[in-house]
Amino acid sequence: MKTSDPMAGADAGAAQQAAQAFDRHLQSVAAHLTGGLSPIALGLAYADWAWHLLAAPGAAARLSGAAQSAALQALVSGNAPADGEKVAADPRFAGAGWDRWPYDTLARLHLGAQQWWSDATSLRGVEPHHRDVVHLFARQWLDMLSPSNWPWSNPQVLQATIDNAGENLARGASYAADDWRRARGLPPLGDEGPQYRPGIEVACTPGHVVHRNALVELIRYAPQTATVLREPVFIVPSWIMKYYILDLSPHNSMVRYLVGQGHTVFMLSWRNPDEGDALLDMEDYLHLGIFDPLAAIKHQTGDAAVHAAGYCLGGTLLAVAAAALARPGAVRGAAGIPALKTLTLLAAQVDFREPGDLGILIDEAQVGMLEDMMAERGYLTGPQMAASFQFLHARDLIWSTRMRAYLLGERDAPNDLMAWNADTTRLPAAMHSEYLHTLYLHNDLAEGRYEVEGRPVALGDIRVPIFSVGTVKDHVSPWHSVYKIHRLTQTEVTFVLTNGGHNAGIVSEPGHAGRRYQLHTTGAGDAELPPDEWQAMARSSDGSWWPAWHEWLAAASSGRSRAQGAITTESLAPAPGTYVQVRYDD
Repeated sequence: MKTSDPMAGADAGAAQQAAQAFDRHLQSVAAHLTGGLSPIALGLAYADWAWHLLAAPGAAARLSGAAQSAALQALVSGNAPADGEKVAADPRFAGAGWDRWPYDTLARLHLGAQQWWSDATSLRGVEPHHRDVVHLFARQWLDMLSPSNWPWSNPQVLQATIDNAGENLARGASYAADDWRRARGLPPLGDEGPQYRPGIEVACTPGHVVHRNALVELIRYAPQTATVLREPVFIVPSWIMKYYILDLSPHNSMVRYLVGQGHTVFMLSWRNPDEGDALLDMEDYLHLGIFDPLAAIKHQTGDAAVHAAGYCLGGTLLAVAAAALARPGAVRGAAGIPALKTLTLLAAQVDFREPGDLGILIDEAQVGMLEDMMAERGYLTGPQMAASFQFLHARDLIWSTRMRAYLLGERDAPNDLMAWNADTTRLPAAMHSEYLHTLYLHNDLAEGRYEVEGRPVALGDIRVPIFSVGTVKDHVSPWHSVYKIHRLTQTEVTFVLTNGGHNAGIVSEPGHAGRRYQLHTTGAGDAELPPDEWQAMARSSDGSWWPAWHEWLAAASSGRSRAQGAITTESLAPAPGTYVQVRYDD
């Protein structure tokens, strides 16, 4: 009889670990060369598309004919009014000079190429994710090659260079040098412009940190009215960015608006992780980021229920917490957690089958490469995360912005939102990997497989009223995806659709010009409307949606009580606290 050799097994295990370590290192090196994009994922997508193109000679012939026809039409057609309107509708070609030859022809050729590639990447039979990847990269190349990006093919740049004797190009060169220095952690040589420092110019609503754990600080803001609504508001921002997106300058601070309306507001401030936080996972974020702060709020306010609100991924995590607290059998430590009065989800997805542009870059191969990158340091750096968003919207965030700065010598005026956007945070390796797998890749939350403390949670267990906000131009959390909260819950849902994007649509203070929104409430027993039908019938209003949210919160509250003075006896630090100040140069 043969017996197993434990030493041989140990040697095999060591060899396997060594091989995995080597492969991880190789993938990490490759990631630095490819900007974090998986060549395997890209190769599979292009192979899928190319094989289907080879297998469809009829489609290939049609596309070839369409390309020749579009090019010929752009070259020989005059600048007819309809054609001129089409060119001018693209903001890249809306300036003076694009209506003259040869620039109008260059613009028409470029727009024709865009349309052709949109058609060419829509071949029948290509796996949808691969189709989206090929379409994205075709769009990226075309955006880079746009005639608006090059000085010799942009009439505005040529005219500015003549009018300014080249001074615009000199300013642009200095801006490029400053950007290069910033990217390497060096101070710029030119004027940095206005400063937006947390606690001074932004995040300056008065308050105190009243609770702190290893992951979050809990800020309680000082009352601004003689009486306050009895139920406090607890806000959970996304951990991808600093919390003060909701407490920017005094004129556009959501926190300041809420306390001004008589709400007691608690805000979560996530700590910026470092190497020692690599093993923090989603359950840690749930317990340390939601349950523990809720218990601290109960200690502060007594038995009052809580209006809980979450923004972006903070809203996703808050929905998980609400479902866990609502299911039969309490979560660990639930006895010290206050009841939820309402749930507000701001641009937050709970169903990730249609996750927006970010989902294009997420598949098993891409996540594997990200895991190998994170294994080096134990986290995903802020610049790496920011680069993903910039890549997805390179036309607006890279090419158009840099063209104005480097070629026209025109910098965008710095503002508080831009400063916040540059204040990036890290993501712990274990948490980031888990959230990509369970939410983006497997959609476990919407499909009832997401586990808290070893047991699945169901969004259908939530019974408190929900206020959900989607934004029309949101590419991070598309409003059609956010709208799925209607299907996944069995409670009253008040849905708001506001103009703007993922950030600007939420930071929509009263008095902001051009703001408008639609609102409609669906009862727990009402039939769910398809999103486009909802949009066609929902009531429209001009202005900010914030007052509508305040009125909804007030209607769900149990009245008012005398406001307490500033909470200083349990203060650990004045607002904005210490965690928001931690920045890293990765």
